[in-house]
Order: sequence, then C-alpha cells, then structure tokens
Amino acid sequence: MFYRLSGVHHTRYQTARALWPIPTDRRVVYLLLGLALAAPLYMSDLYLTSYMLPWLIWSAAALSLTLLMGIAGQLHFGFAAVMAIGAYTSIHLTRAGVPFELALIGAGLMAAVIGCIFGAAALRVKGLYLVMATLAMQYLVDWTIINVPAISGGAQATLSTPDVRLLFVPLQGDTAMYYGALLWVVIVTLLVLNIKRTSFGRALVAIRDKDFAASVIGVNPFKYKLLAFFTSSFLGGVSGAVLAFCYYQAVTPEQFGFNVSIQLVAMVLVGGLGSVIGAFMGAGFVLLLPIILTNVVAWMSIMGWLSVSSNLLAHIPLMVYGALIIGFILFEPLGLAKIYDNLRKYFLVWPFRHTQS
Repeated sequence: MFYRLSGVHHTRYQTARALWPIPTDRRVVYLLLGLALAAPLYMSDLYLTSYMLPWLIWSAAALSLTLLMGIAGQLHFGFAAVMAIGAYTSIHLTRAGVPFELALIGAGLMAAVIGCIFGAAALRVKGLYLVMATLAMQYLVDWTIINVPAISGGAQATLSTPDVRLLFVPLQGDTAMYYGALLWVVIVTLLVLNIKRTSFGRALVAIRDKDFAASVIGVNPFKYKLLAFFTSSFLGGVSGAVLAFCYYQAVTPEQFGFNVSIQLVAMVLVGGLGSVIGAFMGAGFVLLLPIILTNVVAWMSIMGWLSVSSNLLAHIPLMVYGALIIGFILFEPLGLAKIYDNLRKYFLVWPFRHTQS
C-alpha cells in the first residue's frame, strides 16, 4: 500500500522533525500546491475570483487567528478589527507613495501594536472577560473608522485601493491578484507550521494548557501572551491588506464588522483549534458551503423536487448550514481536521485495524 509508515527510518534529527516525514504526505502537499499554481489555467475567471481567491485570503486570516486561539489559547472576538486596521493602513501608505511591500509590513505593524494594547487584557483576565476586552476592540475600532473622516472618508465612504506592484509585478487582473493571495497564504502556512515546532510554539502551548504551571517551569506568561497577540495581529493585519488589494479593491467599514469576527471564529472552531489544515477546511466550510447549499436547493426546486414557498426556499440553506455546524459540535468537537486525521490514520494501517491504538 502506498500510504505506510514502513520504510520510514529516522536516523537523523532532521528527518524526525520534518514537517511531512511520510512520503505520501509530501506528495499530497506537492500535488495540492501544483493544482493551486495551475488554477488559472483550468479554472474560469468566475470560479477563480469568486471561490478560490476569497478562500485563500480567508484561510490566511483563519491561520492568523489559529495561532492565537488554537496554539496560545487566547480568545479573540474582534479579529475583523485587526484586519480593518491593516486594510486601511496599507491603503493610506500606498497612497502616500510607500512601496506595496513596505506598506504590507507597515499594515501588519500597526495592527500588531493596536492588537497588543487590547491583548494586554489577557495578562490579567481570561475566558469570557478576555472576550469582552476583544469585543471592546472591535466596537472601538469600528467607531473610530466610521467617525474619523481622515481614516475612512466618512461613514458611507468607500476607499478605493490604488494601483500597486508586488515584487515588481503590477497587481492588476485576476491572475496577478490570485497569485499574490496564494503567495501570502503559503507564507502564513509555512510560518504557522514551523512556529508549532519551535520553543516559542511550545511555550504558547504550555500557556494554553496551564499558564501558572508554565510560569513554574520558566515560561514567562507576560512575554509570550504579548508575543502571541503581536504575531497573530501582525499576520491578521497583512491579511486584511491582502484582502483589500487582491479581492475587494475598495474598503468600507461594513466589510469588517462584528459578524466577520464571528465568521472567523467559526472557521477556526469548525476547522479544528490549532490545526493548519483545519483553517483551510473551516474557511471553505464557512465561505463556500452556504453557496453550494443555495445552488443545490435552487436546482432541486427547478427540478420540481422541492415544492415550497420562495421565502422558505431562501432559508433552507441557512437551516441546513446551521444544522451541520451543530452536528460538528456534537459529534466531532475537534472539527474537520480531526475527521481528516481519523481517515489518515485509518489508511496508515489499513487493512490491519487491530494495530490501531
């Protein structure tokens, strides 16, 4: 069988610590990366810009939040505000003549600094009290953006993104914007994967499990909680900038409201806390499944298989979508990533089920 641990011998620390020690895992990653790189060749512009592009960007945002919620164990219900800070900062910097690459770094730093200010509440409180602190950030940032014309131009204003270049390539056209988003999501994915294997990642996990026990063994909760908020907010700010330039191309305050923060939390929870592949699955579930359900219900209605009113027809996808979320919470609270991991472990020993622990 092609999916086996037999023949995998760890004779060096480098091979034992590899991201994908099983050859088949590496082949799957290379295949997915090849499909992503070739997507503009076999995918129509509609599917590329309406499905693939937002899925990649929101997966990067979900990965940024996964670093904070899944690895560090710090709740955050105002992450859309972090992305808003990055989006507006990058637009103002590029309008001032700053190169786009430096504008992305500036957007991340601005989001990280403001995120750390509100994240400092994590040094004193946790749980629901920390949720309230991050909610305060969400509403305060929303109010500031709406009521300070120098930032957004006004409550009803739309701020358009200027023409920019990314690595000397004009960021214009569907293909260029798609590859820009793909580059960013690859960077975030590799960063989060490697953070989990470093001493920084292990310190975050120790704080997540028991912060006072972590302090006993020498882990400084003050330092690492702030670093977690800083790193996550930095990545979230850059993701907001990429979202503005590669997808929206114009930003309004409504695009980063509280409902967006809830969707980001749903992506992390449904995908699986602390899982990299779960962030991709959760983003696809939250973004794409409602669209797919709507199309399926509409098709069933056209075929005459559903004879319901138009009002009920519009609500059926939402009902099914909510039922699926409840089902995941009840039957697999560890998310879609755990389902994938169960299937993967099954094929690692198939057909010898008795070898499973």
